Amino acid sequence: MSETIDIHTHIVPENFPRYAGKHADTQWPSMVPAHECHRHVMISGKVYRTVSDGSWSVPRRIEDMERMRVARQALSPMPELLSYWLPLEDARSLVRYLNEQIAEMVARVPQRFVGLGAVPLQDTEAAIRELEYLTGSLGFRGVEIASHVNGASIGEPRFEPFFAAAAKLGAAVFVHALRPAGQERIVGPFVEQAVCFPGEIALAAASMITGGIAARHPALRIAFSHGGGAMPLLMHRLAHAWANIPKSKEALPESPIVYARRFYYDALVFDPGASRFLIESYGASRVVLGSDYPFNMGDPDPVGTLERSGLDAATIAAVTSANGRRFLGIA
Repeated sequence: MSETIDIHTHIVPENFPRYAGKHADTQWPSMVPAHECHRHVMISGKVYRTVSDGSWSVPRRIEDMERMRVARQALSPMPELLSYWLPLEDARSLVRYLNEQIAEMVARVPQRFVGLGAVPLQDTEAAIRELEYLTGSLGFRGVEIASHVNGASIGEPRFEPFFAAAAKLGAAVFVHALRPAGQERIVGPFVEQAVCFPGEIALAAASMITGGIAARHPALRIAFSHGGGAMPLLMHRLAHAWANIPKSKEALPESPIVYARRFYYDALVFDPGASRFLIESYGASRVVLGSDYPFNMGDPDPVGTLERSGLDAATIAAVTSANGRRFLGIA
């Protein structure tokens, strides 16, 4: 098998610096010990998540990569750390710390890791400056952003300069669901990642199409987490609206399906049949490997899930290697 690339993995630092800002009640994260090989991520004095040492330990991560048959990972922050809700000066400080932590991990084993950093997208100009830093000074392949910024869809016009800058810099953009819509309607003991992420990430992808950013920036390399969620079905509804509603057709020069099939999507759908459905929906060149390592809602055997899908060897090679290389801009 060619070099297997997992574009969807996360890091959490073993420790965070003490808060040195001037704002009261800032949701600044900290870490405290938990059970063996785990630590609690604390936010506002409460446990947000308990994470394993694979979140920060390079040796443990590589050990797990060997078990998962993954040759290279793209490292991005745990999405809750993107911190769009912090005051700008605090957010800039935190994402810089995260980016430098990722850079240290990449520098230790550069043949196994690439960086997808964080930016303070609540301020577009500040986000562009951090993007320039992480792709220039740190040599990252791109950036992770959330599906919305404090309730504003990423397809809104205010964010277009950021995407234009990413396209100009050749930076990959990985979009992850975060603080999803509909959490208040969950019934039973199921987490938001299980119930709400599919709708949330589809809303983000749809906004990039319906707002016209995808049409105006065809060179932008952008990938959506969790298989794009509901997007395989939603894109056909968008196409139907475009064909039948004059204002929709006036807004876009081509069918929404054209733009949806320019995006990349990770294969994190857990089921071999669902994997085949992604390939049928988006095309074999648009799906990339993703595990959500090291979290418990991830796929501990993403390569095996694809192998059990009945896809041919060439398609599996594309998903596990070639497509990820193209998305990340790896020659």
